[in-house]
Amino acid sequence: MPILALLAAPAASAHPASWTASWAAGDVVGSEIPGNPCPAGAGLTDRTVRNVVFLSAGGDRVRVRVTNSFGTAPMTIGHATVARQAAGPDAVPGTLRDLTFGGRRSVTLAAGARLLSDPVPLEVAALSTLLVSVYVPGPTGPITNHPFTAQGNYLATGDRTRSGGGFADTPCWMFADAVDVTASPRVVGSVVAFGDSITDTANTTGNANHRWPDFLSRRLRALPGPTLSVVNAGLGGNRLVADRPGQPYYGVAGVTRLSRDVFSQAGVRAMILLEGVNDIGYGATAAELVDGYRRVIHAAHARGVRVFGGTLTPFGNSFVDSPAARRTWSDVNAWIRTSGAFDGVADFAAATASPADPAALDPRYDSGDHLHPNDAGTEAMANALDLPALVGSVRPR
Repeated sequence: MPILALLAAPAASAHPASWTASWAAGDVVGSEIPGNPCPAGAGLTDRTVRNVVFLSAGGDRVRVRVTNSFGTAPMTIGHATVARQAAGPDAVPGTLRDLTFGGRRSVTLAAGARLLSDPVPLEVAALSTLLVSVYVPGPTGPITNHPFTAQGNYLATGDRTRSGGGFADTPCWMFADAVDVTASPRVVGSVVAFGDSITDTANTTGNANHRWPDFLSRRLRALPGPTLSVVNAGLGGNRLVADRPGQPYYGVAGVTRLSRDVFSQAGVRAMILLEGVNDIGYGATAAELVDGYRRVIHAAHARGVRVFGGTLTPFGNSFVDSPAARRTWSDVNAWIRTSGAFDGVADFAAATASPADPAALDPRYDSGDHLHPNDAGTEAMANALDLPALVGSVRPR
């Protein structure tokens, strides 16, 4: 069986116009994660992972991207399927489709490679849930994964890609990192939400799809006329301008992962950048963050991708809080609002701030740690976006 070489991330214009990213996840290297039972660090042998993924856009054909982005050795996928979810690990009868790769059911990915499956006919609705199942004979070695999902996923022994039985829970997404659909002409492309845990999951209710990009998907779906699909490229714990040493499960720096997590998404036309709180917690200066934002904007504009800047949400009274951190937060948000460097601004800070203290979360939106918004807070964030400005800023496909 041939080993597939690393595929370079294409620019936005290289994607066929008919395909739109409907779900994706930022990748991290497989490692042991404190307090998290995800098996990605140790790897798997003779197991099936069933990923549960929430679609932003619907369509009549589906393709799935499988990944060995952070693998250090070739990895074989023995079988993969996709289906509409009924409940838990069970598929809606009649919707299960076998996935192939260049016509083959089994494929070996080289270290660092990702690969799109062959398209399959499958009617999927916007704001619906798919089951993406991947069987690996193994041993896989450390698995490229997404560790913090706010979503229950499933794991079974043997090839259970066509079965609903024998699954136990697992918290992470593994082996698959994107689902594309052939969306209706009304969907003019995708917008990527790029950030840290506040974008990835916040402290939202599990299995409810209450992340702010999910609420944004619902708003865009209800919008008359042209609209966008939303892709969540948040990574819990991620920093914008630097890696977190000794903590690979938080991902590489935002400025490093742009090509893989943003520009490789099908139909990407815009991104919403909300990242910097973790950098402030590590002592980054406002100047360092502004330099990081400028680097993101420059890279995105070079690929024809619009960038909307999200002001950093308040963190007063959290473990990040200090007088110096508040000054940096205030300076950064002032620059985001007034510099004119972005194609638009989403004032998430104003939308979630306490009336009594703009540097702290509104108690109605505080999940309890004074840092991460709750479900109501993430909905308020999505409501802060100007949809006509967002959709109107992109060039149609």
